[in-house]
Amino acid sequence: MLATTPRRIPNRERRPAVADRTIENDSTDVPEIPEELERVLVFALDEGKEKLQGGEDLVPFTALIVKDNLFLETHPGENAEECFTAAEANVRGARGAGGYAFCYDGYIETDDGVKDAIIAEGGQPGADTGYAVAYLYTTDDDGNFAFESEPAYIGEAPNFMEALKEPVAYAADEIDEKYAAAGGDGEDAGDECCGAHDHAAGESCGCGCAAEE
Repeated sequence: MLATTPRRIPNRERRPAVADRTIENDSTDVPEIPEELERVLVFALDEGKEKLQGGEDLVPFTALIVKDNLFLETHPGENAEECFTAAEANVRGARGAGGYAFCYDGYIETDDGVKDAIIAEGGQPGADTGYAVAYLYTTDDDGNFAFESEPAYIGEAPNFMEALKEPVAYAADEIDEKYAAAGGDGEDAGDECCGAHDHAAGESCGCGCAAEE
């Protein structure tokens, strides 16, 4: 599902982008990303793509996998640092979550120059590193967006969940109330399929959505 070309996410700010840091990829190989994590990363990219195509600003947001639910939360801020800090705090405290994606609009340096991109980073509890994927895109003079057909693997990324344990390792009283009670719609979940779990068309996947027919 993921293509790859050596690319680098430079230290820039945009609409707004995230706090300054660099993610490098010197390999042409796509690593074995856990299936559930890959799905939520691609879901986040698709959400960001829809917002830009719909004329909306892409406010940085996180998507947390909690059991069969998906919790979406935006992280607006006066600058990139505030957005990044809010997203990191949200994920680091998500005891009971099994994975996450952090999505934002930014830039990527390629062999062909600097490209606009929707970027999603993510990871799972206890892993040393996370992963970054992206949709590269261009805009014409009329403001229309043209996206690459497949998401590209960018490289390893910081894992906000590195210090967390697997959800089953937490006692009920250690898990945040909003995650412990997950059994219905995820917070801010939309009416689209979240993409994080398999289910037949028309059936709920637990995040408050149903697959498209």
